[in-house]
Amino acid sequence: MILKRLKSPYLRYPVLAILGLLMVFFLFVVCVYFGMWGKIPSKEELSHFEYQRATQVFSSDSVLIGKYFLYDRQPIAFEEIPPNLIEALVSIEDERYYDHSGIDLTSLLRVGIKSVLLGDRSSGGGSTLTQQLAKNIYPRKDRQKSMLAVHKIKEMIMASRLEDSYSKNEILTHYLNTVSFGDNTFGIESASLKFFNKRTAKLKLEEAAVLVGMLKATYGYNPRVFPQKSFDRRNLVLQAMLNNGFLSPIKKDSLAAIPLLLDYKKYDYNAGLAPYFREEVRKKLIKWSAEQKEMGNAYNIYTDGLKVYTTLNYKMQHTAEAVMRKHMQSLQAQFEKSYGKKGPWLHNQKIIEKAVRNTSIYKRLILNGLTHQQAYDSLSSKRKMVLSSWAGDEIVEASTIDSVQHYLKFLNTGSLAIDAKTGAVRTWIGGIDFKNFKFDHVAQSKRQVGSTFKPIVYTAALEVGIPPCAYFSASEVAYENLKGWSPSNSGNKDETYLNYSMEESLSKSVNTVAVKVMEATGIQNVITQAKNMGVFSTLPEQPSLALGTGEIYANELAGVYASYVNNGRALLPYLIETIASQKDSILTHFEPKRAKKPAFSPQTGEIMLEMMKSTINSGTASRIRTTYKMKNDIAGKTGTTQNNKDAWFVALTPKLVSVTWVGLDNHEIGFRSTSLGQGANAALPLFALWYKELEKDPEFHSITKAKFKKPSSYVLEQLNCDPVKRDGFFKRLFTNPDKKKTKKFRNN
Repeated sequence: MILKRLKSPYLRYPVLAILGLLMVFFLFVVCVYFGMWGKIPSKEELSHFEYQRATQVFSSDSVLIGKYFLYDRQPIAFEEIPPNLIEALVSIEDERYYDHSGIDLTSLLRVGIKSVLLGDRSSGGGSTLTQQLAKNIYPRKDRQKSMLAVHKIKEMIMASRLEDSYSKNEILTHYLNTVSFGDNTFGIESASLKFFNKRTAKLKLEEAAVLVGMLKATYGYNPRVFPQKSFDRRNLVLQAMLNNGFLSPIKKDSLAAIPLLLDYKKYDYNAGLAPYFREEVRKKLIKWSAEQKEMGNAYNIYTDGLKVYTTLNYKMQHTAEAVMRKHMQSLQAQFEKSYGKKGPWLHNQKIIEKAVRNTSIYKRLILNGLTHQQAYDSLSSKRKMVLSSWAGDEIVEASTIDSVQHYLKFLNTGSLAIDAKTGAVRTWIGGIDFKNFKFDHVAQSKRQVGSTFKPIVYTAALEVGIPPCAYFSASEVAYENLKGWSPSNSGNKDETYLNYSMEESLSKSVNTVAVKVMEATGIQNVITQAKNMGVFSTLPEQPSLALGTGEIYANELAGVYASYVNNGRALLPYLIETIASQKDSILTHFEPKRAKKPAFSPQTGEIMLEMMKSTINSGTASRIRTTYKMKNDIAGKTGTTQNNKDAWFVALTPKLVSVTWVGLDNHEIGFRSTSLGQGANAALPLFALWYKELEKDPEFHSITKAKFKKPSSYVLEQLNCDPVKRDGFFKRLFTNPDKKKTKKFRNN
């Protein structure tokens, strides 16, 4: 009827065209609705959607130290979102949010007129927060412009269904938990922790405005990358809040004047606190999840939002890392200075070429058919690259071979401290820099332990009945049945005439005596003793074992030494206390693992502890008392391996066991001198400087001021003897100090 009245063709045809377009659009919408351009989630699916959540890792004192994720997201409840953040979001992104039902027709009309007819791109996209939520939980897969209309209609349909399924507050919560802030960061909680190092609930209004302002362009308004643009955008958000009645002009102006201040804390897997520890925890979790799967419980450590409560003490670890950086930087400088321009990483072609052959890039070139020379020539070409040092990263012109030589010279370290009674790991430093040195020197590295093995030898000796006041000659012996092997000491020739008690020989770490103690004890008895004390690595059945030629992990050694302050029971260091679900229900709780039986008698334990106190008070670790002026109750042992390849120090306190190793990854390079590379100089300071820092904090006084139990009168009586006896005059007269005694090593 209407068309009949429109007699003029100038009116009829445009109307027909408009009606035709509307019909086509209607059919198009119907086709999208029924899934001809891809299925649209149903109301049921939208009302039960789940988003992936990062697993959080906490220290024992409840500090978030790391995450494992595909998408860095930590969902929070509506009650944890500050009201002013909601006001900022609604003001700048969707000011009619509480008035529409998922689709803002006014905004769509504005966009249609300004963007389509007038070409004004500043008009915005017209999407409501509900539509943006739909896009967050079901991201667009096809980014072609031709599909834009399809995507928009799908999101409108989903928005309508979301509005039917959730309250306005629930939609806002889901939106803020799913929205991207760039850099693989999803959700307001993760963004708040990253940019301001605080929970969302603690955000100030000006900080909330910064994060809300990022939503228009997560990179363009990133406050770390573009601080001025972010500052201007923040103030635009504040202006929008003023326009919508959420702020007074005075309040808005005062907030706009506040400078942009960040406390940026990116959860970079290569950086942050305790990266080696976090990697070891990750490995434990993967093993745990595999075990759970076999039991019918499926957990994904990257998407299920688990909460992992570890044994690590945040303050202790932070202090240990700070001390490590300071000491290792100084030691590195001394190490390089000792070699000067003669460093093996500069001139020893055999070492350099061997290191190059071990690189993944060299192996890949060989697999691709290149000869050794071709691969070597390829790796000799220079290009711009970043080389790291204690002074920082530097961009230089260098080849892959130059890079190999550069990193060959670095001293590395591995250290941990465990609770002496439970084995709970309190600190864990696997190396100097996780980004460049992924190899963990606590859990992955087996190194010769040097003289730190001697307490095991002496423990075995006491257990087979050798009294602590038994004397052994310090003279050198060449063992005929060991191809003339002749262990020596670092002292002078006068030691030839000295006889040491067990306590004195251990505290002074006399090699010749240690071998003789093992001979009197029996190698097999020593190995059995070591196994009973928690050594699980295979040990060489050789007399040189007395000098620490066995290779043992640092965390293994810590568990062994714990037996001396744990009633003879060895411990297995552990890293995780509890694993909980995202809803805080406990999934697994880990208990300390102790040996079932004591490895030695209480008397032996007391005697050994007294002997190792002597090592600290007057022996090889006396720097604890003289240089560092420490008066705490401490026992321990230093260790230095052949050619100064490995420096060790083990400290025993009433509450903690600390193990420290320092050396180079390349076993062919060692310290140039014993004075620099001995355990007392290279490794001991890492413990001493750390423990002195703990002393300053009242929180740790229960540890640093703890006292060992007083030894029994029986033990004191057993140790009541002269530390050294000198050979008589006639024996000295007829003994040639330049001539070694020869004999056969008796293996009892």
